[in-house]
Amino acid sequence: MKTFEDFGLHEQVLRAVKEAGFREPSPIQQEIIPLIIKGRDVVGQAQTGTGKTAAFSLPSISMINPNEKKIQVLVITPTRELATQISDEMYMFGRFRNIHTVTVYGGSSYSKQLKLIDQGANIVVATPGRLLDLLKNNRIYGFEPQIVILDEADEMLDMGFLEDIEAIFARLPKNRQTMLLSATMPEPIKALAKKILNNPAFVSVTPQNATTNTDIEQHYYIIEEHERDDAIIRLLDATDPKKAIIFCRTKKEVDRLSTRLVAAGYASKGLHGDMEQPQREEVIKSFRNGAIDTLIATDVAARGLNVKEISHVFNYHIPFDPESYVHRIGRTARAGQKGTAITLVTPMEYHSMQKIAKTVGTKLEQKQIPTLFELKASNAKKMAQTILHANIDNIAVKITDELEKELDLAQIAYKAISLLANDKNAKGPNSIGIDKKTFEGFVKKLKAQDEEKRQNSNRKRRDRKTNKGKRDFSENHKKSAKNKRQR
Repeated sequence: MKTFEDFGLHEQVLRAVKEAGFREPSPIQQEIIPLIIKGRDVVGQAQTGTGKTAAFSLPSISMINPNEKKIQVLVITPTRELATQISDEMYMFGRFRNIHTVTVYGGSSYSKQLKLIDQGANIVVATPGRLLDLLKNNRIYGFEPQIVILDEADEMLDMGFLEDIEAIFARLPKNRQTMLLSATMPEPIKALAKKILNNPAFVSVTPQNATTNTDIEQHYYIIEEHERDDAIIRLLDATDPKKAIIFCRTKKEVDRLSTRLVAAGYASKGLHGDMEQPQREEVIKSFRNGAIDTLIATDVAARGLNVKEISHVFNYHIPFDPESYVHRIGRTARAGQKGTAITLVTPMEYHSMQKIAKTVGTKLEQKQIPTLFELKASNAKKMAQTILHANIDNIAVKITDELEKELDLAQIAYKAISLLANDKNAKGPNSIGIDKKTFEGFVKKLKAQDEEKRQNSNRKRRDRKTNKGKRDFSENHKKSAKNKRQR
């Protein structure tokens, strides 16, 4: 078994790997890293979640020069969420080398992104639409990345980005090292690989252990994007976990949600890759010994985390891939105990959630977030049972005797229970999430949109073939006429 030290990675990259908790390279990392270090173009076929990001990030960051304040590495990926995740991970691996990473995607300020690039970005992680827009309008000066990575190529195809990708590569320097990574290899992706890569090495890795523990109950809740915080708080109130981990995608999200939960009265702390090692160890120690009962963490920060008695795992955002899902929810239901995994899903993420469930071979149960009225009613029942089975303390007897001088027993009980109820009082909007009928309408609409995209993609391919046939016929006709004239 190879170690990360065997690859010839930069010592500061190895330091970042160690601090991130990576112990040994995954199969795809063992295959791809040495090829990239040697300067080879690579086609990697592997499911998302097999360690592809580190496989291309570690050697790329080791090979570039941080003193050259220009774009040396370009990563193209289909969505802004994935772009943000990759950018964060590459930042973490490159921080000790002083590598600057910029994320470029639509829906955000052009000027801000361009300013960050102009300040000396070494790595740009971009979505196709925004990147092509910038390149067409010559907005990026001296754009000549020496390493180019096309990640999730099959997703690009499904989302109709293939033409954009071809247009982008037409604007890239010919003298470059290129990596194409994809979970599947449909014919259009194979054709693209032939166009953009030079004598590539082919690596195919099948994921292992992508299955979930049968002792874990797995639920998901359909919500609107803006409801995530309210949904997490309501579900924490409703489930009352012994210990819980909430997984977020980015360090900024971890910090923001941690502040929000502390303000809501939860003993919680955040854990992410930007924290110094002693600080991270202190947070984990507090979680282990019960000083805090809710940990908000990124995937990278929680890698290898082994804490007993975690009853619940919450996915604040749906994970990007099956292995991340398995890794996350595997923090609960340890040593024969039961556990619960809860995932928040917007209608637009539902398709991705289905793909994850299918890949890991599990069934996730859709549930509705309790209304505020339902939660208060449930809390009242729990409180009644708690009071019913509580032992009577001597101090309670003394206080009651003192109060009976001014109040009857019923009034004393009402006031005492009111104090307890106020202490446990649930807050937030009455209703959170999307009802079943509305959600079914969303699913129907998404299916129609997917079908339209497939039909448009097929139509474009047919048109390209037809146009190519017409051009070939025209050229052959001209050659034939010329040959006749010469005879």
